[in-house]
Amino acid sequence: MITVKLFGLLRLDSGIKEIRLEAASVKEVHRMLLEQTERISRKDLDGCVILVNGSRASKRTKLKDGDEVILLSPVAGG
Repeated sequence: MITVKLFGLLRLDSGIKEIRLEAASVKEVHRMLLEQTERISRKDLDGCVILVNGSRASKRTKLKDGDEVILLSPVAGG
């Protein structure tokens, strides 16, 4: 079981602060989130910053039991 935490617009749009999932990769986490809520788009997830256990990661990153995945939407502004 892994813990997924959403921040920024991902949290606001989905209403999900934290969720626990069984997933073997970040790509699987993305798929599961898309299935669970219609308020997150693939575009939103593709543009987010991914951290696994505090280190920068990608969709190809493999996960193991106990990992923490943080998904942070990019900041925009001027």
